[in-house]
Amino acid sequence: MSIGITDLKKGIIFKFNNQPFKVINYNQKVVGRGGSIVNVKIKSLIDGKVLEKTFKGNEKLELADLDSQTVDYLYQNGNSYVFINNKSFEQFEIDQNLIEDKVNYLVTGQSLQLQMYENQPINIELPKNVELSVVYTETAIKGDTNTSVNKDATLETGYIIKVPAFIKVGDVVSIDTTSGQYRERIKK
Repeated sequence: MSIGITDLKKGIIFKFNNQPFKVINYNQKVVGRGGSIVNVKIKSLIDGKVLEKTFKGNEKLELADLDSQTVDYLYQNGNSYVFINNKSFEQFEIDQNLIEDKVNYLVTGQSLQLQMYENQPINIELPKNVELSVVYTETAIKGDTNTSVNKDATLETGYIIKVPAFIKVGDVVSIDTTSGQYRERIKK
């Protein structure tokens, strides 16, 4: 299926030079009668390289044909991350360069969507929110429980975020995977 350059948006995956690319950043300029100029920053889902590209006029692009399957995260193996399909028991490895912005949210046993391009794993889709345990944070000073006061907290994945002062070690917090920010404390 082909799309026009003005249909490109952040997150769209299309085929360019026979490789799937994901739009990271999108900027459109309308130029009088000449139509539009679209500047995009795109990331190869095969080798992780980031390119800046300009498309003009009424160019058409081909959407990448991706297959998805549900997998569970198993473990990190050097610079790769290993996932398993629980129905077929097939294991897949994805290079860290392809999913570097998502590794802060991976917990063993977590289910997510694995995207495949020509039978090669190229990307994972995280849920909108993930729940992670706080393994380290400073203790709040008595009386300093105002929700507008934030402090650093280290999560079980090693990711450090800002949380309200009332959060303590052992709490489980919900994190927005698109922004990387604290959402709420999960009461168990």
